[in-house]
Amino acid sequence: MIKILLVCLAVMCVVSCRAQSVKVQPVEEFTFVQVCDPQLGFSEYKKDKESFRQAVRQINALRPELVVVCGDMVNTADDRSYTDFKAIVNGLSMPYYCVPGNHDVGNEPTTASLQTYRQRLGQDYFVVEHKGAAFIFVNTQLWKNPVEGETEKQDIWLKESLQAALAKGQLIFVVGHYPLFCKQADEPDEYMNLPKEKRVELLALFEHYQVAAVLGGHTHKLTLNLYNTIQMVNGEATSRNLDSRPLGFRVWHVQDQVIPRHEFVALDQPASQN
Repeated sequence: MIKILLVCLAVMCVVSCRAQSVKVQPVEEFTFVQVCDPQLGFSEYKKDKESFRQAVRQINALRPELVVVCGDMVNTADDRSYTDFKAIVNGLSMPYYCVPGNHDVGNEPTTASLQTYRQRLGQDYFVVEHKGAAFIFVNTQLWKNPVEGETEKQDIWLKESLQAALAKGQLIFVVGHYPLFCKQADEPDEYMNLPKEKRVELLALFEHYQVAAVLGGHTHKLTLNLYNTIQMVNGEATSRNLDSRPLGFRVWHVQDQVIPRHEFVALDQPASQN
């Protein structure tokens, strides 16, 4: 209970500090959904497709204003899997935005794999503005295993995008795939996190520009952290989780002068097994 109170107090501080340091643009109330790792083929291909279909059905019923997909849309990046992914995700009745994971562009991305991804799904980093909020979508794979020319370009773009959002007084969400860290900001490098040198740089950047939350996937389990006043949420997958949590997605609630909050929605038993 004490830990929960301390977390709440820390997050409440960001609203107060932010209001004092910049002219905050009013945020209109809205909800959005965070989907993690549809990863068709990670569990069993047919099962993963049906789980993702079920997620789309439930999201449509909830009627959020937008959906963010935090990477690993497919397990094997080929024409078949992306055709199936797009056929399902296009069933959403609201706008959706995807960022790549390691399975989408490769554990060691190349200019060729990046180009293929962009041809299939569009840009791998971009900004979406919505009702006083700025969603800054990033390609975390360019930080996990840098690609010469591409990583530097994203870094310049990121700083410019954060500067622009802060100047407008927008509520800033950063959406990617990898968590910056899993448990501690100074933890050693491992498969699940970003390299420490880059992690330290990004944490300082996100804190300086008053990012409210960093969203991702990759962990295939719920990973919650608070870095000073920044919420860091890597959610449950719709394909397969590596802990005991059910499949599902997270619904975020955004209001003016209120800390963004999120809640888990578990997938219902699929209505069909087609």
